[in-house]
Amino acid sequence: MTRLAALLALLPLPALAHHPMGGAVPSTLWEGLASGVGHPVIGLDHLAFLLVAGVLAAALPPARGARAVLAFVAGGFAGSLLHVAGIGLGPVEMLVAASLVLAGAALLAGAAGALLSVGFALAGLFHGHAFAEAIIGAEQGPLVAYLAGLALTQAAIGLAAMLAARRVAAAGHGVALRRATGLAGVAAGVAFLGIAMAG
Repeated sequence: MTRLAALLALLPLPALAHHPMGGAVPSTLWEGLASGVGHPVIGLDHLAFLLVAGVLAAALPPARGARAVLAFVAGGFAGSLLHVAGIGLGPVEMLVAASLVLAGAALLAGAAGALLSVGFALAGLFHGHAFAEAIIGAEQGPLVAYLAGLALTQAAIGLAAMLAARRVAAAGHGVALRRATGLAGVAAGVAFLGIAMAG
């Protein structure tokens, strides 16, 4: 686990997390869509949160778990709109990393209750705000395409992780999966928090 954290600390993650278009603002519908699809995949802190969140949501009944994942997506949409409107939410990169630590800790504690959707929506605000950095200055068409691609990709990753975790749990390995994912989430979150603080 410490090796994983050390490896993550060496990666130039902030530069990768918000620039799938090479730093350029999307100028066409296709560029907006491609950028939105790419962001949750190349932003490793965001991707790690989605995977941990999916495993966490798997502890809930299927419909409630899906709603929790979609609450994160909806929160991200709202956070993106806040950024586009010029409304700041503080040190979002640190808060994104902190959300990963908290999600991992929740897995380790076995906490997946009624407030999970609220927690996911709140985390989504900060993730979405960070994601929107790549579209500041974009025209309306590329911006809408970006947000659509971003939402669909996040939903697909989170729901796929939830379904995979449910299958692993059905095979009798749910506790081991939650423990391993929780530890990895906390370690990665601490590493990303260190990177954000150093930046």
